[in-house]
Amino acid sequence: MRGARVRSVAAVSLWTVTLIVLLPGLVLQSDGMRMSSALLLQAVVVVHAGGALARVLTAPTVRLVGFGFWVFAYIWLGLAPLAMLASDAYPWPYRAGEATACTAVAVIELGLVAYSAGTALAAHHRQARAVTAPPGLLERLLSRRLAPWRLLALSGVALAFALLLISRQPGRLSAYFTSRQAITEAGAIGDGEGAFLQVLLSWSLSVPAFWALLGLLHVPRLTGGDRWLRVLRRLLLPVLIVLNAVVNNPVSKPRFWVGTVVLTLLFTVPRLSRPRAFRITAAAIVAALLVVFPYSDYFRYSDREEVAVTSLAAQFSTNGDYDAFQQVQTGIDFTRDNGFSPQDALGPPLFMVPRSMWPEKPEDTGIRLARYAGYEFRNLSAPLWIESYLWAGPLGVVGVFCLLGSLGRRVDDVCHLLRGRSGSLAALLVPAFAFYQLVFLRGSLLGIAGPLTLLLTVPLLISTRTGRLPPAAKPIAPIRHTSISGTGGHR
Repeated sequence: MRGARVRSVAAVSLWTVTLIVLLPGLVLQSDGMRMSSALLLQAVVVVHAGGALARVLTAPTVRLVGFGFWVFAYIWLGLAPLAMLASDAYPWPYRAGEATACTAVAVIELGLVAYSAGTALAAHHRQARAVTAPPGLLERLLSRRLAPWRLLALSGVALAFALLLISRQPGRLSAYFTSRQAITEAGAIGDGEGAFLQVLLSWSLSVPAFWALLGLLHVPRLTGGDRWLRVLRRLLLPVLIVLNAVVNNPVSKPRFWVGTVVLTLLFTVPRLSRPRAFRITAAAIVAALLVVFPYSDYFRYSDREEVAVTSLAAQFSTNGDYDAFQQVQTGIDFTRDNGFSPQDALGPPLFMVPRSMWPEKPEDTGIRLARYAGYEFRNLSAPLWIESYLWAGPLGVVGVFCLLGSLGRRVDDVCHLLRGRSGSLAALLVPAFAFYQLVFLRGSLLGIAGPLTLLLTVPLLISTRTGRLPPAAKPIAPIRHTSISGTGGHR
């Protein structure tokens, strides 16, 4: 199967031209384009992210984690800043100077280079390890398989919690089909000390309900007979489908989370997790993010306006969903005035500690930057680039993204090694994390720490270790690459 390890030159060329030439050209095709040093530097980011995404989309193996990262980098930190810098228009009122804009572009590119270096180091390390090396921690974690009776227990807990929480929800079931604004105004998610607990309770229903449904769809058969398991599965499956339609629908939950749920269910289908099907579906996802996503906030507010179709450039420069680059600029100005704050890195891992016990607990970075910029609306993003920059400047960015790139490549490699193992965490957890990356990268970390923790820990609780594992460092045949400039060594 030697040919299966070689990228198609035609596919690589097509995606490279599309991502590096056609789409940026479409974004820049507007009157009054403003040339600047930051715009020229941003072209480097577009080439880097577009080239890396082209490699992922044409790879002979499935790279879900790499795909999630480079999609975010290309759209939110590649094309969107290109439109903003070219038009000198931004979603929010705050304006930074030219020097800040250049620094923001440099910080973004520094993170991409560090991520690419991390993936290259992980790939080299895997090839260098001995074939007989024992399985590592990551292999042991991702090889865990769903435990049927634990899964049934989770299903029961999710249904019981749903009855309790929905019955106490103002408006009950109807509230989940109005809008997120209506839920807020009804008091389900308000301001003040109780807001954190209300949000955590909401996610404590949504995430387990999602894992219960996903687990039942892929639960392995019991070796000693599974008659009762099949009966219970048939009874629970339609109930959990209805429950997820209530608590994980695009009306009452953020679009990024709903996308994670839908895409995880999609990519855990064995046929769609094969390389060719992955490439086709991934291309469709990129197209949907560019064309459909900007209009998918229709259900966010109770007073719904008529959908007005605008150009990509207009969406990128006026829609608050693409404020990542502007937030990076705001954060750089913030550090210039206030300095770095390494202690803030403790906030996300210790998010459960109440402020009454930790008065100096770090504030949500998005809220802090919004307050610094003078906004009244403070539900803003804080990309991982500016989070790590606030901690320790350029060194923080390099360290965080090098580790992230290395971990992402290791997860993709282990997932490839364990492919075909139905009911394993490699087949279920990796797609979920890969697509939740868009939330993780967009931030802020303190705001998403709760759902991310649930997303990663619930599958560990409903799975068990397997007996035999493949060698941890079974070499993956090197892929012959068509040369693409500006990808920073990403494979």
